[in-house]
Amino acid sequence: MSQQKKAKKKNKAKQQGSQKTLRGRLDITRSGMGFVIVDQLEQDVLIRPNDFNTAMHGDTVEVRITKPAGVSGRMQGVVDRVVERKQTSFVGKLDVSKNFAFFLPEGDKPMPDIYIPLSNTLDAPNGARVMVKMTEWENGKKPVGVVTEILEDIAENDLAMKEIILESGFSIGFPDDVLEETARIPDVLPGAEIARRRDCRDILTVTIDPVDAKDFDDALSFREVKGGFEVGVHIADVSYYVEPDTALDKEAYQRATSVYLPDRVNPMLPERISNELCSLRPHEDKFTFSAIFQLSNKGDVKDCWLGRTVIHSDHRFTYEEVQEIIESEDGLYKEEILTLNRFAQRFRKQRFKKGAINFSSQEVRFKLDEQRRPIGIIVKESKEAHQLIEEFMLLANRYVAEYAGKVEIDGKPLPFPYRVHDQPDEEKLLPFAAFARKFGHAFDTKSPDSIAASFNQLLKDVQGQPEQHVLEQLGIRTMAKAIYTAKNIGHYGLGFKDYCHFTSPIRRYPDVMVHRVLQQVLDKQPQADKKMEEKCRHCSERERAAMEAERAGNKYKQVEYLQHFLGEEFDGVISGVASFGFWAETVEHKCEGLVSVASLSDYDDFRHVESDYMLVGMRSGRQFRMGDKVRIRVVAANLEKRQLDYEWVIAASLKEHPAAARKENNGRKPGGVKKKRKKS
Repeated sequence: MSQQKKAKKKNKAKQQGSQKTLRGRLDITRSGMGFVIVDQLEQDVLIRPNDFNTAMHGDTVEVRITKPAGVSGRMQGVVDRVVERKQTSFVGKLDVSKNFAFFLPEGDKPMPDIYIPLSNTLDAPNGARVMVKMTEWENGKKPVGVVTEILEDIAENDLAMKEIILESGFSIGFPDDVLEETARIPDVLPGAEIARRRDCRDILTVTIDPVDAKDFDDALSFREVKGGFEVGVHIADVSYYVEPDTALDKEAYQRATSVYLPDRVNPMLPERISNELCSLRPHEDKFTFSAIFQLSNKGDVKDCWLGRTVIHSDHRFTYEEVQEIIESEDGLYKEEILTLNRFAQRFRKQRFKKGAINFSSQEVRFKLDEQRRPIGIIVKESKEAHQLIEEFMLLANRYVAEYAGKVEIDGKPLPFPYRVHDQPDEEKLLPFAAFARKFGHAFDTKSPDSIAASFNQLLKDVQGQPEQHVLEQLGIRTMAKAIYTAKNIGHYGLGFKDYCHFTSPIRRYPDVMVHRVLQQVLDKQPQADKKMEEKCRHCSERERAAMEAERAGNKYKQVEYLQHFLGEEFDGVISGVASFGFWAETVEHKCEGLVSVASLSDYDDFRHVESDYMLVGMRSGRQFRMGDKVRIRVVAANLEKRQLDYEWVIAASLKEHPAAARKENNGRKPGGVKKKRKKS
């Protein structure tokens, strides 16, 4: 970060700190003390338990400053108002008495018991485990709620996933008014609406999705035309069914995204919308919003048409089926698939040439039994079939953003939900560049373009090298997080000047917003939405919450799987280092656990060298560096904490054989250099 940016940030923080009220997110510690995290403020605002004013952990609040920050003290305040609840549904036990009941919540965050009228208990018995929704809470009184589900017969792993969803601020199931509104939507496409759209039903159209997908929100059409080819990127027209300000729309906006856990999807929209009306299922006419490209024989884009269409999918492919066609050059619609893949690979090559960063990614998926228990782990890598879809979706997203970016209202840019990605932070980038140099990889930080070129060269050079894992992971951590905003600063990671999310409206609310604004522009009636930035901020926050839930769900399944392998040994790679130990990820399953410094204490005393991402033994000089290969043993699997504990196998064996430990350490100085013996 430049000195100018730092000064600007500090001044803004001072101005905000001097204001009477601030807005931020309340974080309540296990001890019961609260801290309001305010953007741009370097220090959080301390809130004492008696000053929460009905606010709970994770709520967005307005806080009034009662004590400014002193020379050594922390700014203190009281919560004036809860702006938005993070969580309103909770899991716990019911305490039933003669005239009323109380709900006793589970979890490590302090919160009051919830009063439940007997008429709202679903006749759950005393001590029953239940899910409760808080309906009201006036300051000075107990919160009031209703029992929404009795959980006595629910499996522990099912309950854990539900708790993860609730803790992340998402609802399970849909309110009655939303379901009633959805049920009233006709499933027949009106002839008058078909007549208003571009009819693409006679053009070959296919979908390509994961084998277990049910919500098909994108399809590709393909045909030869004079001078080249026409490729249509067709996206489910969710905005046709979900009208603004309806109960359905408000619920979708509140969620803002679907949440994908290892054994389920918590959808943004009811199944009737996501899996039926809008899903581009084969052999059914569907309404879509499309970007139709005219391509030369080489694959250059000559023209792009944007608008509403009606399509008919001819076939549903899985990624595996398309990959087989690409590799064997044989199969259903092979000519069309191979041509689309040729174009996609060309787009991909051009992107990287123009500065996009080629971070590789692996997807871990769990093989589950009938009780949703993991019985295997599959590590999937991105192949050309995935890249085929990815490149055409990126193309459509870019062209839609470029089109909207040219529109102005009263001389100002049209408020539009862009997807942006900022340049790397210099404070994170410089230590990473210094670390990469230790492995012989040069890093040019003079300009954004040279940084991107350096990243791509590094990622290419480390393929198959021992340092590949560590440099890839650390490189990703230097990157800024992509967000939604009306301020278009471009997408650094993709190398695009204009970019948005247009292609997944079934699972992302920003895509629905994009469709609505795009239609206004096509109708030549663009409107300046004054709340666009607020909506973008909400969608970014919900996206982060969903990602945290997905990580928690994956972690739970990892623990659930490896609990059956206690005492067994695996090859691992060090994935993180801290003063209290190092994390290792099993090579076979990608399951991460902690090897604590305490478990190494009989072998050596270790210190943390933060700049080198490693632990160093003070006597033996033994190093544990991020990216190193290690042999580990599974020693504990705690489902409640979603935590795995490993033991370094060599250290464990040395504990059992002290003589071997002495031999290992014999004749070594700190730093691992052997003492030279004097010649007699």
